[in-house]
Amino acid sequence: MSMKVSDYVLQRLREWEVEYVFAYPGDGINGLLAAWGRADNRPRFVQARHEEMAAFEAVGYAKFSGRIGVCAATSGPGAIHLLNGLYDAKLDHVPVVAIVGQTNRSAMGGSYQQEVDLLSLYKDVAGDFCEMVTVPEQLPNVIDRAMRTAMARRSVTAVIIPADVQELNYTPPEHAFKMVPSSLGMPHFAPVPSDEDLTRAAEVLNAGKKPAMLIGQGARGARPEVMGVADRLGAGVAKALLGKDALDDDLPYVTGAIGLLGTRPSYEMMRDCDTLLVIGSSFPYTQFLPEFGQARAVQIDIDPHMVGLRYPFEVNLVGDAAQTLRRLLPLLEGAKERGWRKKIEENTARWWEVMQRRAAVDADPINPEYVAHALNDLLPQNVILAADSGSAANWYARHLKLRGAMRGSLSGTLATMGPGVPYVIGAKFTHGDRPAIALVGDGAMQMNGMAELITVSKYWQEWADPRLVVAVLNNRDLNQVTWEMRAMEGAPQFLPSQSIPDVAYADFARSLGLGGMRVDKPTDVPGAWEAALTADRPFVLDFQTDPAVPPIPPHATLDQIEAAAASVLKGDSDRAAMVRQGLKAKVQEFLPGHHRHENRPTPGGGR
Repeated sequence: MSMKVSDYVLQRLREWEVEYVFAYPGDGINGLLAAWGRADNRPRFVQARHEEMAAFEAVGYAKFSGRIGVCAATSGPGAIHLLNGLYDAKLDHVPVVAIVGQTNRSAMGGSYQQEVDLLSLYKDVAGDFCEMVTVPEQLPNVIDRAMRTAMARRSVTAVIIPADVQELNYTPPEHAFKMVPSSLGMPHFAPVPSDEDLTRAAEVLNAGKKPAMLIGQGARGARPEVMGVADRLGAGVAKALLGKDALDDDLPYVTGAIGLLGTRPSYEMMRDCDTLLVIGSSFPYTQFLPEFGQARAVQIDIDPHMVGLRYPFEVNLVGDAAQTLRRLLPLLEGAKERGWRKKIEENTARWWEVMQRRAAVDADPINPEYVAHALNDLLPQNVILAADSGSAANWYARHLKLRGAMRGSLSGTLATMGPGVPYVIGAKFTHGDRPAIALVGDGAMQMNGMAELITVSKYWQEWADPRLVVAVLNNRDLNQVTWEMRAMEGAPQFLPSQSIPDVAYADFARSLGLGGMRVDKPTDVPGAWEAALTADRPFVLDFQTDPAVPPIPPHATLDQIEAAAASVLKGDSDRAAMVRQGLKAKVQEFLPGHHRHENRPTPGGGR
């Protein structure tokens, strides 16, 4: 029996050691589906509820495995649905390969049903490599280049296969003119800068008296090296959100996240430093970096296309973070005095005290900051965390201390709604023996998280560790946008756009055979987390949270609080609670701190 193109595509994916393809079926990939049947479902077809979720699951798989995520969809609407998840991968520099169907070659150009110009549609999202297979001899080269390019460029690639081509008999390329044979494998490489560039970088860093470091996901494999350089320089370390798990949050000089979702000590360190070292990050918000001309700066990035962005760096080092820092460290002089580092550590200790007090502020019914803060001491050592976009990302960024083997991520650059639940589903397919937690808002949960609970119910019994906790911050409001309207526009909440229905998320989970609990009392929050983290199945926690608790940015001034107050005077539906919670949260930053470690906060105790 001859091998069809569709059979060969799956065979080549297996040869690339692809274990899972996150997908949704359709007639544009019927040939591939039939081949999956003949291949005994290898690689494994993981059925999402929607193509966008399949793409997000591939992104989550890639983020938490370090391998290539693969997704597949039919022609036309299926290929279109993949796009948002693929852009999430592209913007966060995650290797994902999309395999999509297309109408028969004979119908192309005929305005046929579901005919979409996919090469044009995918030109941007898969700009590094996007190819349509029109004859069998293009394989295996097209598959190999898609895989290799995705990994090398840490980006999205796409392979488009018309339905009739999937059914053709496979014939390999010959040793002939205009044939392109190919080979397997992506060798590991770790480029390093030249000695001359390293010497220049060391001169800049050694001249500073107030050094600051900013790390991103590119520093994840360089934890000991980052610590060594920070100690040698006497620097504090801030983290871009995608690098939250790159260095332990409980180190005294780690100031936490930077940016709108960041911390006050990160903001102050950047405001006051005279030297900046950026490692593995393309953090986009330049207003949170030092003023131009204030700090001499050095950047390290493995991608030469990403150096020199965001700030007038004096030296750009292109290289692997760990290898580069190992070579840089011997060239660095030790800090001659430690006053700067001591100030950073004091500011960071005070910030954590402020977070503890803010989590303890009473709310109606539950303070969402307390939901995240109470989780800290209960986090399993090998947990995988995902936060959705919205106010949930604020609490993930500011309250959760990641340390050791803990992993965490979110949609860092696209900041799209909806990836929280599919991210942890993808994670469970690469780390089925580890617990996973998704912290999501009720808007994201209604958008697509509820449907993906069906995917969880379909597969969870295959995972060695069944724990997958979805924590829904249920405040009946699209809260992040509501607060952005108040603080940035001085506009009141617009209920027709912002108010969303209350949904019994826990009841829905239980209807699928999962665990579920609605939590409406602050005193029940720790017990609810413990119940979910010790359950024998995936669990949904429906936390009834107060929409009036403001996600105040780290640089918030009284002017911004006044802008929010002005929106109340214009008729905000949540007048009294909004002002009360805003002022109570802000005042925590001005209370004196004693830099001591305290027990988990008691709700209502920080008024």
